[in-house]
Amino acid sequence: MAYFPGRGVRGAGPLPTALAYDPSNVFARILRREIPARLLHEDEHCVAFHDVAPQAPLHVLVIPRKALAGLGDAGSDDAVLLGHLLLVGRAVAERLGHPSARYIVNHGAPSGQSVFHLHVHVLAGRPLAWPPG
Repeated sequence: MAYFPGRGVRGAGPLPTALAYDPSNVFARILRREIPARLLHEDEHCVAFHDVAPQAPLHVLVIPRKALAGLGDAGSDDAVLLGHLLLVGRAVAERLGHPSARYIVNHGAPSGQSVFHLHVHVLAGRPLAWPPG
């Protein structure tokens, strides 16, 4: 599998199924500043903040400003954005003293996605078992 700028992803097989986006989801409300969050990073593309129900000593969520319900809504034109979310997650974890972390993107309820706004979980600060779940 490879990403080719301007041509998309080759060899990836079918893309995940798109999900319905609800603009009243909690992350959209955080982006609109309707509800508070403990912000760690903010730029024109994304926001990172502490998870309210942490599963590790460090549990950060990185969300795009773009309204994407899940990974299946992202197209090849979102490749730079998706990479940016991961790089921001890494930078935040490192800034908080965690050079090693797990990065998770769930897609759809069966995978554990409970808020249907694309987000990256960044977990660190304790041993993380494999396989997860």
